[in-house]
Amino acid sequence: MDVRRADERYRGGDPAAGVESWHAFSFGPHFDPDNLRFGPLIACNEERLAPGAGFDEHPHSHTEIVTWVVEGELTHRDSAGHETRVRPGDVQRLSSAGGVRHVERNDADTPLTFVQMWLAPLDPGGDPAYEMVHGIADSTPYAVPEAGAMLHVRRLAAGERTAVPDAPHVYVHVVSGEVLLDGERLGPGDAARVTDAKDLEAEGATDAELLAWVFSPSGDD
Repeated sequence: MDVRRADERYRGGDPAAGVESWHAFSFGPHFDPDNLRFGPLIACNEERLAPGAGFDEHPHSHTEIVTWVVEGELTHRDSAGHETRVRPGDVQRLSSAGGVRHVERNDADTPLTFVQMWLAPLDPGGDPAYEMVHGIADSTPYAVPEAGAMLHVRRLAAGERTAVPDAPHVYVHVVSGEVLLDGERLGPGDAARVTDAKDLEAEGATDAELLAWVFSPSGDD
């Protein structure tokens, strides 16, 4: 288990424009050849947008982009004609495929925090696609078959335990609170990259929320 702490992440964004970003992997101007990906996961970005701030229209291709809102409301618009508001508990996925452009903004009057994760598809190209699932439950994992991946959302009360799925590669990101994972105490923004996960449990040291990505062998690098 390789634990990466929140303060080890690369800090980006544009604070003067109301955009603060923390990148868990090599990203943009920050190139780290030893931290390019974990399985198909190539980015795990925590973004904080002040009211009125956002990312103007920009392109993506050959990437599965999954977004989880922590607090606030995210406005999404893309060149395929989708315009939505993403709120806590919703999972949004944009398959950029052969190419798509989108806008992400905080049009509300309260701060916005979201976690955005990028996955490399098993087969590049194709047509862009969009999906949003409202109010995802702990018991219902979200599948991204295009990347050989499954997202598990876990909300734990203090002292509550949950099994971490057995898999060749598992990526656990703590959204809020504190979690005990195989003896390690993980706080907000901390992540664990687990290889050959077996019989692992996560326990809420406090009330906590975590995201666990499970990658099938076909989705591993």
